[in-house]
Amino acid sequence: MLANYLVVGAYAALIIIIGLKGMRRTHSYNDYLLGGGKVGPWMTAFSYGTAYFSAVLFIGFAGKLGWGFGLSALWIALGNTLIGVLGVWLILGNRIKNMADSLNVKTMPEYLEARFSSPFLKGFTALAIFVFFVPYTAAVFMGLSYLFESTFQLPYLWILLFMGLFTGIYLIMGGYKSMAMIDVIFGTIMIIGVSVLLWFNIQKGGGIPDIISSLRAIEPKLVAPVGPPGIIPLVSLIFLISVAPFAMPQLLQKFYAVRDKKAIRVGMIASTIFALIITGVAYFTGALTRIFLSPASAPAAFGEGGAPLFDRLIPELLTTVIPSALTVFILLLVLSASMSTLASLVLIASSAVTKDFYHGFINRSASDRTLTKLGRLSSGCFILLSMILAWLKPAVIVTILSISWGAIASVFLGPFLWGLFSEKLNKPGAITASILGLGTCMVLFFSWGPSKVPQAASIGMLVSLTIPAMFVLIRRRESYE
Repeated sequence: MLANYLVVGAYAALIIIIGLKGMRRTHSYNDYLLGGGKVGPWMTAFSYGTAYFSAVLFIGFAGKLGWGFGLSALWIALGNTLIGVLGVWLILGNRIKNMADSLNVKTMPEYLEARFSSPFLKGFTALAIFVFFVPYTAAVFMGLSYLFESTFQLPYLWILLFMGLFTGIYLIMGGYKSMAMIDVIFGTIMIIGVSVLLWFNIQKGGGIPDIISSLRAIEPKLVAPVGPPGIIPLVSLIFLISVAPFAMPQLLQKFYAVRDKKAIRVGMIASTIFALIITGVAYFTGALTRIFLSPASAPAAFGEGGAPLFDRLIPELLTTVIPSALTVFILLLVLSASMSTLASLVLIASSAVTKDFYHGFINRSASDRTLTKLGRLSSGCFILLSMILAWLKPAVIVTILSISWGAIASVFLGPFLWGLFSEKLNKPGAITASILGLGTCMVLFFSWGPSKVPQAASIGMLVSLTIPAMFVLIRRRESYE
């Protein structure tokens, strides 16, 4: 146990040192938010991957979806890799970089204002970012706290306070430059961690053939191309988790900050390989909870009547599969994924308050120094709000993340993509798509309940994506007449 504390302490010290180094290199608000727009390929690739895959993947999604879908959850990993990473880099990377440079914009709400001449759209989307990123960040905090609680046997509140304080110190002083440097270390730790996890999973399961046989004995559909929940939930999840990155500000920010087209080409390959390794091992591990855990062997992972507590499955599996001497490395794996996600979320939420609201509507003549100070202050306030929500535990991790993820994607997907690729989309079409997309997502969420979150979010995203097409067709018809 002492060794675990020493390793985590050294890890924290390393992060603070890099944070201080990055702070000394931050001389403007552009440096703080985007690293000066000159970040290289490897930093960008690792930053994208570690921001995409947080503790929620390992603690929430991998446990719940692996338990429910079995090995067919690997389709989600493939979708994340080919659509959410390779597709985003290939289709959007160069276009976003060119757009950001030509319009001199630093945030997605700023782009929407410049593209559609709509201050309202900037304000609406910036407000959506702040509102929905609070529960998203809370979900990450909760995932980290569950893992620390299981590994170190400390009260949840202590862990939450520690994580909030540590995250606040690192993020407030670091900015994007520190985050990009740290993400290379985080990404390396994640690759080593999942490699260790995969090795011990296969070893404990007796090899791949025995694992498949064990799952088949429990439920034949766990090894079928489509798991027990069916094709519609599976497709909805793939669409939600893999298509949403085309509209997620904390991911697309990386292309505002990347150096040039060459860096995008190199980063695309590195990020795709990284995603395949991380997601493949995560969902494979989730499926193994069916084999390694039961109410008798891991009572903490199950509730009344033997129902699984999905947020507890992976932490309990780790203590079962991984030797105690190596548990700390898996802990660092999840911590690394989450710290990068937290950094990305906080920077984007901070920019919504600082750049989009304050500088965009309240004080257009604010100095660069004022914006940097306000950015750090708003980051601290955002972390505090997220900690409060994590303490209240309004819902399980996956539900919190799903509705936040789907809501943000429903706001941005249609206006952002159609704005980039079609000159025919006008301001009314963009505003209508953003509002109706979000409205549809939320109405269906409250009508159908948490169990249908992927379907509600996916329909909201489809509404956001299809409404602009209607406006474009109307304008084309008018131009022909």
